[in-house]
Amino acid sequence: MLKFCSLYSGSSGNSLFIETENTKILIDAGMSCKKIEEALYSIEVEPSSINAILVTHEHSDHVKGLSTISKKFDIPVFATKETFDAMPLQTEKLSEKNINFFNPSEKFCIEDLEILPFSIPHDAANPCGFNIYKDNSHQISIATDIGHMTKPILNHLEGSEFILLESNYDTEVLKCCSYPFILKSRIASDTGHLSNTIAGKTISYLCKNSRLHTAMLGHLSKESNFPELAYQTVIDELISSCNSNNSINLSVASRDCPGKLLTL
Repeated sequence: MLKFCSLYSGSSGNSLFIETENTKILIDAGMSCKKIEEALYSIEVEPSSINAILVTHEHSDHVKGLSTISKKFDIPVFATKETFDAMPLQTEKLSEKNINFFNPSEKFCIEDLEILPFSIPHDAANPCGFNIYKDNSHQISIATDIGHMTKPILNHLEGSEFILLESNYDTEVLKCCSYPFILKSRIASDTGHLSNTIAGKTISYLCKNSRLHTAMLGHLSKESNFPELAYQTVIDELISSCNSNNSINLSVASRDCPGKLLTL
């Protein structure tokens, strides 16, 4: 049994929940501790039962509530050394015993989950996505904050039955939105974020070359995207690449509230 829930996913804050019969983890804690607690209670999970928090990178929309929730419930935190170093205000508040380092491309275990972090192109200290395995038979992937898609990332995603994939912005909406030019340039850069179109092309590729049957679009921008637009762009890419849009269960993660607890 492997369950997944997007508690929050967007440019304003991110936190994801994964559960097996024996293990419960969060990926990122980018909302306040109170908001994360409320989200967990809404899916009938006690915050004190969380075994670990994995951190993708140090940006505030991924670590805003990290030290508070770790300290309150005595939860171990796992991140690269460079990520801990790049968020001193969070790190200095963590109990030393709850600070755990990992290296990209090196597997580690949390109870009955096996975790494989992989490097992603983003303007952070040492950012990662995650492949998460259960019983050597089930694999899910978390891949957001990706400036551009690479062959190594595709290789990591190819074995997954489920992915949460970034679909941050629409190219034309980004051009017209209220963001200053320097921020627009950062978002669209090779170390920024992934567009709806590239998300669609990625999912189309995986539908033909992997076991993928469920995909969730995440980390949508509030200013340069819309859930309906992200969804339709991916559907259009699936159709244009001769994939049936019935071949995959596609959804969009909510920015403001928890989604359904999915059994994968």
